[in-house]
Amino acid sequence: MPQTTALIQQAANQCQSRGVRFTPIRRKVLELIAHSGGGLKAYDLLDQLSTEHAAARPPTVYRALDFLIEQGLVHRIESQNAYVACACPEHAHGFQLLICRICGYVEELHLDDIGAQLAAKANDKGFKVERQTIELQGLCAHCQSAAE
Repeated sequence: MPQTTALIQQAANQCQSRGVRFTPIRRKVLELIAHSGGGLKAYDLLDQLSTEHAAARPPTVYRALDFLIEQGLVHRIESQNAYVACACPEHAHGFQLLICRICGYVEELHLDDIGAQLAAKANDKGFKVERQTIELQGLCAHCQSAAE
């Protein structure tokens, strides 16, 4: 997939510019997630990873996922306990996810004003937001067409 290749190259460049290691395991985990097209669970990642890396164990996958999330290369889909590649890792602000409940397609949005509005309202109430997750579940255009 050319898009996946570009995403991996961008991730490698971003890691290099930040002075962090983009190890072969981290690269492979990102490739697997990017190829999935939707959310991928950690144990599904482990199953796929262990075909090439027999020594891979759950901590290996979770450490790689933690790194990729920290670097903004992967997002966690909270409602599914799954992971999706970030479509634009250079975007440093909040994100929202559109998730198709039939095919699992995930699309990332960047409506920064929504996150800022929520944080401001929380601040007005004396609440400090540490993490914000906005997931919209429904039907993608393809699944809507198929249902008609």
